Amino acid sequence: MESQMIRPGHLTAHQTARALGISLDGVRQLVRRGRLKRSGGTPRQPWYPAKDVTALVAERRTRKAA
Repeated sequence: MESQMIRPGHLTAHQTARALGISLDGVRQLVRRGRLKRSGGTPRQPWYPAKDVTALVAERRTRKAA
């Protein structure tokens, strides 16, 4: 279940996974590897900065195009 009270400029884990086209476990792996940092929420419902997610989406598109 997604949080109803998320700060502007942030995405939930579910929104992040959808934007990147990966699973929630994939989001956890990005955090574990230091590619994405949590910026709020709770341990069970973390938030991620939208600008960081957008940068990862652009990076993935660039990698696919190459």
